[in-house]
Amino acid sequence: MLHALSTSLPSPRQFTYPFCYDVDPLAEAASEELQHYIATTGLMSAEKGCGKMFGVLVVEYKDEEGALQRGFLAAYSGLLGGRNDWQYFVPPVFDAQQPDGHFKRTEREISAINREISAIEHAPQYLQSVAQHEETMKRLQAEVEAFKVEVDAAKARRDARRKSGEPLNEEEQAEMVRESQFMKAELRRRRKAMEQAESAFHNPHATLLKSLQLQRKQMSDELQRWLFAAYRMLNAKGEERDLIDIFREYTHAMPPAGAGDCCAPKLLQYAYQHRLRPVCMAEFWWGESPASEIRHHLHYYPACRSKCLPILTHMLKGLDVAPNPLAQKRHTVEPRVLYADEYILVVDKPAGMLSVPGKADDSASVSVEEYFANNSKLKIQNSKFLKAAHRLDMDTSGLLVLARTEQAYVELQRQFASRETMKRYEAVLSGVPKHIVGGYGIPVVAIANSCSHLYFYDQGLRQECRSLLRLEPFAIQFAKYSSGCISLPLIADINDRPRQRVDMEHGKPALTLYNIVEVRAVDANTAVAYTTKKADKSLTLVHLYPKTGRTHQLRVHCAHPQGLACPILGDPLYGTERADRMYLHAAELTFRHPITGEPMHFLSPSGFLTILAE
Repeated sequence: MLHALSTSLPSPRQFTYPFCYDVDPLAEAASEELQHYIATTGLMSAEKGCGKMFGVLVVEYKDEEGALQRGFLAAYSGLLGGRNDWQYFVPPVFDAQQPDGHFKRTEREISAINREISAIEHAPQYLQSVAQHEETMKRLQAEVEAFKVEVDAAKARRDARRKSGEPLNEEEQAEMVRESQFMKAELRRRRKAMEQAESAFHNPHATLLKSLQLQRKQMSDELQRWLFAAYRMLNAKGEERDLIDIFREYTHAMPPAGAGDCCAPKLLQYAYQHRLRPVCMAEFWWGESPASEIRHHLHYYPACRSKCLPILTHMLKGLDVAPNPLAQKRHTVEPRVLYADEYILVVDKPAGMLSVPGKADDSASVSVEEYFANNSKLKIQNSKFLKAAHRLDMDTSGLLVLARTEQAYVELQRQFASRETMKRYEAVLSGVPKHIVGGYGIPVVAIANSCSHLYFYDQGLRQECRSLLRLEPFAIQFAKYSSGCISLPLIADINDRPRQRVDMEHGKPALTLYNIVEVRAVDANTAVAYTTKKADKSLTLVHLYPKTGRTHQLRVHCAHPQGLACPILGDPLYGTERADRMYLHAAELTFRHPITGEPMHFLSPSGFLTILAE
């Protein structure tokens, strides 16, 4: 399991902070050894075209003569081709795949129950009984609704009689009361009859079905708890805790499925068990990107937070771990005021600065709200109220509007929510979008309506986009390269926050217009041996017009294979290239003044075009 690492590279002073890191050269050298092994052995053929996350852990140990040596361990996330026993890689923390083990035996029992449930659900007698019962319930429901109409009509007649002004004698009043009481009682009776029919429904198949479903749930819950308790995680202090105990402390909930099977926990567990000292680590993706997530071949990624944050918080105790880069101040310039009155504040936010106060990871970064609320030298603050009317990601720079009164805030929020504002972003992409690789004038596909329809770059596209989005003419600018529309529904990736992923079924609609402005193409034919990684340094300047405001919308739409398939340069979550910043800038903003209604238009050029000319 321990592999030689022949290099004179020095060891880092501190262990890798696994949730945000630049790959140490030593970990990169180990990763290249693993990549060579994967490429030359055909290992990934077992995944049948899917991708997989791999990890390396560089360790130090003393040989038989007491000399300090270095080597590395390798791991893959979850199973590989349905197996967890591949040579070259560390074993799982707990092997649940043994055919005669408790997990697999119970899993087979649950599968048998599943087959029995499916047989009942498809049995003709059960289906007929359920259909008859549903028909009865529909009839009773219709009778109740019809009688409710009669009750309402009778009440309306009585109310009209009372309001007519004509005197009512005692007999009429008594009759109206009796009618009201009778109809209310009759309505209750009919509803009660419907409830009794529902509860009295008896079907031997249905009774057995509920019993089996309850048994399946109990067995599944017990098996999951048994499995989590079997994962006993070590740390550098020699302390041991199971997953249930770890997650109870950090999340007050049960662990998510698959917890403990990611690369980092596997690697650290093996190192601790064999008295190897962790030095540094890295994780990279190999293969095609999943349909929903954005993963780039051979790109390095941090450990996931939903599964690994509680586990690694425990496992890293006793190691000297590098500080969290997100907890350090990241912006180097201060926000610039472009406009200020007693109601609003329009500023140019620098990259690396929060829009609003952040969570614990971002605690060291002062937000734009805090900066203007607390800086007495600015002499423009209305400290009792100052809120950003919309948001920019921390790594995005550009135009941001803050409200200085509650009334202004509510109106600005309404304008942004109803899409009455116009926003234009400028971005530099890593690479050239696939639509224009052939040069100028190539038809460009505009992805719209959940990618179910294709529109081509011509006058028809202009009209179709305007009709689809109800846009003003100025909102679409067609450049010499190509323009189009991307519609990819987005949803939070609950297993790897704050990432977003594409979900055609459950995602919220997300729509972006794009306009490719300039391309700096570079020959990308030089490939690294034993990989498909290309030395592509091409860059593309693009203007982006978001018509919805989903989290990370522009970043995902640029990076996703069904979008522009080119991530934004320097994007730490979805990108492929490190840079001095993320090259996304809110360059133009149009809205109405929340109090006066006056049109407000602001420009803040990014200056990104200069990096393409270098």
